[in-house]
Parts: sequence; C-alpha cells; structure tokens
Amino acid sequence: MSGTDPIAVFLTEAAELLEQIEIGLLDLTHRLDDKEQIDAVFRGLHTLKGSGAMFGFDALAAFTHHCETAFDRVRKGDVPASQELVAAVLAAQDHMRALIETPLGEHDDKSSALLDALHAAVNGGAQVSTSAVPETKSAAAPTKREEDRAGWIVRFRLPANAMANGTNPLGLLDELRDLGACRVTVDKSKLPPLEALNPSDIHLGWTVEVMTDADRAAVEDVFIFVMDDMELSIEPILRAAAPAAQVIEPTVMPPAPVAEVAPARQPSVAAAPVSQPAAAEQKQAKASENVRVPAERLDELMDRVGELVIAQSRLSQLADASIEIQLRAVSEDIERLSGELRDTMMVLRMMPVASLFGRFRRLVHDLSRETGKVIELETEGETTEVDKTVIDRLADPLVHLVRNSIDHGLETPDERRAAGKPEAGRVLLSARQSGGEVIITVKDDGRGINRERVRAKAEASGLIQPGAALTDQELLQLIFQPGFSTAQQITNLSGRGVGMDVVKKTVEALRGAIEVISTPGNGSEISLRIPLTLAIIDGLLVRVGTGAYVIPLSAVEECLELSPEDDMRSRGRSFISLRDNLVPFIRLRELFFTRTQPDPFQKIVVISTGAERVGLVVDQIIGDHQTVIKSLSKLHHDVATFSGATILGDGNVALILDVAHLVAAGQQQEAQLRAAG
Repeated sequence: MSGTDPIAVFLTEAAELLEQIEIGLLDLTHRLDDKEQIDAVFRGLHTLKGSGAMFGFDALAAFTHHCETAFDRVRKGDVPASQELVAAVLAAQDHMRALIETPLGEHDDKSSALLDALHAAVNGGAQVSTSAVPETKSAAAPTKREEDRAGWIVRFRLPANAMANGTNPLGLLDELRDLGACRVTVDKSKLPPLEALNPSDIHLGWTVEVMTDADRAAVEDVFIFVMDDMELSIEPILRAAAPAAQVIEPTVMPPAPVAEVAPARQPSVAAAPVSQPAAAEQKQAKASENVRVPAERLDELMDRVGELVIAQSRLSQLADASIEIQLRAVSEDIERLSGELRDTMMVLRMMPVASLFGRFRRLVHDLSRETGKVIELETEGETTEVDKTVIDRLADPLVHLVRNSIDHGLETPDERRAAGKPEAGRVLLSARQSGGEVIITVKDDGRGINRERVRAKAEASGLIQPGAALTDQELLQLIFQPGFSTAQQITNLSGRGVGMDVVKKTVEALRGAIEVISTPGNGSEISLRIPLTLAIIDGLLVRVGTGAYVIPLSAVEECLELSPEDDMRSRGRSFISLRDNLVPFIRLRELFFTRTQPDPFQKIVVISTGAERVGLVVDQIIGDHQTVIKSLSKLHHDVATFSGATILGDGNVALILDVAHLVAAGQQQEAQLRAAG
C-alpha cells in the first residue's frame, strides 16, 4: 500500500502546471499570434481546473474556469490575444496559487476584482461586472445552430494505452447516459488482425447520439481528464432532424468487444495508436525516464554519503598504518566506491540555473508595466549546473539585484533616446563555471553607478571619513552596507537600503564573493562568485603549527617551497616573485597566533579567486582530502577566516579556510605596503 498523500501529489503537479502556464503567457507577450502557445496555456488551465475539481479545490476550479473560457475564445478566434489579456491572466494565476495554498481563505473580493479585469480584457476594455456574466460552462457563446439542437452526436476514440492509465471507456459511456437517452455505435475500423491484437490496448471507437438539453461544455467535461490525448468530435443534433416525439432508448453495446479490452497485462502497453508503434514505445520510454523524489530525501541521502566519506577516511588511515595487504586492498575498494557514490550524489543534487533564471521573466514583465520602462531580459549559460541548495538561496539576492538594475540603472525611454541609446533597456542574466565556482552576473546597459552620490551618502551616513582615500572597488562595495541607498525617494522598488545588504549577507553565508564593475553612462555589472556545492568538496589538507586546515582544492593554483633564505629576504615585504609577477602572501602562523617555532622549509600554497592571487604560508602540505563541510556554531558565525569545519579520519577537527576572505586580506596587505613604500 502506498503512503503517498494524493493532496501532496496534486500540490506538486499544480505548481508545475502554474509554472508552465506562466511560461506560456510570458512567451505570448512577445508573439501574441502564437497559436501553439495559446493552445498550451489553454491546456494548462483546463488540466488545472479538472484536477482541482477532482481533489476538492472547488474555488480553484470555479475561478480557473473563467480563465479557461477566455483562452478558449482566443483559441477559437472569437477574440484576439492582447497584452491586457495576458496581464489579467498572469494576475489571475497568482490568485490561483493563493486558492491552492489557502483553499478555505476569504478570496471572494479578490476573485471578483480579477474576473472583472479579465472580462474587461476579453471584451476589449469594456468593464463587465462578474455579477452580470452568467455562470456558463460553454467555452464560447452558442451559435444559432446549436441553440436549435435536440442533443449531440459524440464521436471519440481513446489512446491505445488508456486502460493502462486508468481510463475505462465504459465509465465514459455511463456518464454520457447520465446526460440523456443514448444510442451507442461501435467503430471497429481500426481493429487489427487477431495475431496482431494486444488485449491491453484499445482499438475501438464509439459514436454516441445523446438526447439532452445539456450544453457542449457539459459533454466536454465527461472527457476532461483524457481530452488532450484522445480524438473527440461533438456535433449538435438539430430539432428538425430529430423525429417528433421520438425517444431514443439506451442501446446496450455488445459486451464481447469491450470485455476483451480489460487490462490483462501491462508490459507491452503502447502509448499511441497502433499505427504508430515506434512513437508509442518512445513516448512510454520517455515517461519512465524521470522519477520525482522529495528534496528532503536527497538531503538525507547526502548526509549519509558524508558520514560514509568520513568513515572511509578513517579506514584509509588505519590501512596505511597496517601491514595487512588484504586490509589495504579492501580500503582502496571502499575509497573508490565511496568516491563514485559521492560523485553520483553530487550530480543528483545539481540543477541547471535555467530553473532560477526562468523566474525573472515574470518579474521583469511586471516591473516593465509598473515603471513604464521598456525592458529586454536576456539570459546566457542557462545549462550551467549548481547545487540545488545554492539555487534556492540565490533566488532572493538575484531578485534584489534585478530590481535594483531596473529601478536605479535603466533609464526611462525618453532619457535613453536623449542619450542616443535604444529605447529598450537591456538586463542580462548570465552564469558560467570557473573551477569549483559558478559566476552569476547581473548586467544592465543603464546609467551606471553615480560615484559622487555614493561617496556623499557614505560620508553623510558616517560610513567613511570626508575625503577618505578609497579605491574604486572599495567605493562601489559601499552600496552593500546596511541601510545604504542613493534613491531620492522611497518607492515600491527601492529606497530603503535593505536589498543590497541582503545580497551581501546571503553571498557571504554561501562562502562567496561579490564583484562590481560600473561605467558611467554604459551600465553596471555585478558578479556573484559562489561555490558549486555546499556539501562535499575536494580539499588540500595542510598543517600550521599543530593544527590542521583545509584549503578548497578548486582555489589552489600551485604549491611552492619557501626556503629560509627566501623567507628572510621577504621579511617586511611579504611578496614573492612568481614568473615575473609579484604575488602577496600571508603567513598563516602569524595570522593564527601560533607561537611555536616554524618549520625550516615552509610551503606556499598559491590560491586565487578570478584574477586575484594570494600565497598562504603553511608548515606542511599533507595531501588531498575529501572534505565533508560542517557549519560552524552560532558563536563562531563572525569568524571570517573560516567557512566551516570537517572531521578527519582520526576524529580530529580541521577548519576550512575562507579563500575569498584571505584573498581580500592579501589585497589589503598589498595596498598598505604600497602606500607605505
């Protein structure tokens, strides 16, 4: 017996449907005549309405019905698609989420306001009250021919695998009989020869004459859950064509053909009509490729893999100290298998940033209408993969960056024309992988950052002394200070000085760094350098004094010997010459206040973040180490030198160095030495 909650399944599928509907609507804003997108939005609304009704979300089904009706009219060419209609359905889609999240809440006023806007958009701007709109289930106004009907002729053919998917044609026929008296005829034209017959497939079609006063929508609702995959035609029976006083009694369909359709076995079920077996097999194989797994289970599995890596590290240490050949062989096998399992687990947690970037199309669409600016959103590197935890935590910072670019960066159309720029402002979201990091960039072609205004605001706020000497990067980094804003007035978008502070705190919590480039008049570029994963990394294990430390291997460029002579020559300078380039280095022994005597032959580990390089002086390089990252306690959250800790094979704890912080410290040390020299 399955323990899956059907409501939880519906909520997951509803979220996917709403996302598909939003994507289709946003695509329509660029191509209002795209019939394929119109059909896709209609199908999404139709499926959401049917599923909501089936699972008891009646308010959702009733509200979604109006949106479905509007798009059905567009689909049939009764009304044209318009930007106003798309905006109205986008707003309605947000309300659908609220109806799903709080089905028992008070939504009547909001629903009425949204439906008024929807009807106004459908009727070309004429405001129509929902109270004046009859609650009809017809997708379009009935024609004169349909008003004179005595019933309907329904012809339908189900997909071959309908029985395997839980659809019984007898149930559909019973629902049609509930509408009125029926005459049922079986279509055997596509019945294959006996030797080619698959008893689990449906090869029959049906023609049903149903005498009823019900409208077309009532007949369509019988097939609501299979309509997208089936063949269906519904034609009215005119009263003139129906004999007077004739009552068509229900005719029982011969049971033999239907009885043979009962599902006897499922392995050979096709996913399309018999005439297309290759396409059926391909469709069925594709449907079985993906398995939906809750994110919590992946997190739990990741914890178990982390514990396995730590246990494997202990086993390797014991095997290295042993002379048992068999123990060493088993240890090597366990190390190989745990490494493969770790790599597989990391791949499972990786997601393309397209799932993150896709959210901003709606944001840009809404901000464009709110600000009156013409905005083009472009994306690059959407296939770049990042740990799902990183993607979840980057959503809010990127929202603030995009909003900031649109409000502060991009000019109005009049200002852009006066500056000789295209009327449409451009916002670029890009992602690329660099070593063990992913670099996500938000770039615009707006007015750029006003450095004079930033300095004046910083001096007025007491962040810097008047006339203080700052590098360009230090000045630009001031925009990330809490409460800092150069906006002249507070708006719905900005002015409170909160957003950029959130960006900085989130990126630092992810052990990342922020780089800002801005050219006056040509726009700004803000890059976030974020680790690919927050769970397990490859590290370089080093010793400083009696303590062990881990340097992320993705940041290590090379290792050098620091002889006593070179050490003495560099005293007071802390620079090494590396292929005709001066690289500053930091003595970790002095940084960690280790008072023991240094080793006679120390090592320099050169690390980098982008184009910046810094050397770290250590006493010994122990070797590579699979590092399971453990967060520091709340008491140590302000210790910037370390980003976390890990457990070694002998049970001791090694701290993980924060590469970005150390590089920044090296740059500051370099600037101080140059200023003094």
